Amino acid sequence: MTSVAPSGIVTSSLLGVHEHLSASPILAHSLPHACELACSKVARRIKIMVKIIRPAERETGTAQTSGMHREAGVSGELTGSKGLWMGVGHNEPGGSSDVHHHGESESGIFVLEGHLRFRWGDTLEHVTDAGPGDFIFVPPYEIHAEENLDSSNEAVFLLARTTMEAIVVNVPDPRGI
Repeated sequence: MTSVAPSGIVTSSLLGVHEHLSASPILAHSLPHACELACSKVARRIKIMVKIIRPAERETGTAQTSGMHREAGVSGELTGSKGLWMGVGHNEPGGSSDVHHHGESESGIFVLEGHLRFRWGDTLEHVTDAGPGDFIFVPPYEIHAEENLDSSNEAVFLLARTTMEAIVVNVPDPRGI
């Protein structure tokens, strides 16, 4: 059974709706449409809401790394998300982030502006450059650092994580820098 906490945040998931609908021979024929309708009705009944987070509403107190600034747009705190964190990252002109990882979270980065040098591996031995339109996938616990290759303009990128809050664990630079 699904219930709603006083805050309006769902306390259990919608798991099982798809399995229930696919068990019916009649509904299985139109499963995508039936599931969409059923899930939408359930979402309205338990008060899951679409939320728009405007730039001025972004959370700036999220976990940070020196040389980089993150602003959360989707998080457990802002939206009631149960398994997704999204935000915008900024690397200052010519700046480099400290070496860090994101714990158990898988991370996706989409470069909007600027050119980043991305280093990863036990000794940051792997290096690649990324620019506007490029995606970067970072597995859980992978240490890495981002460098803005432009000394005049900041680099801007979208961030997505598979946890509802930003996990940032700063670690010593394995290169001794």
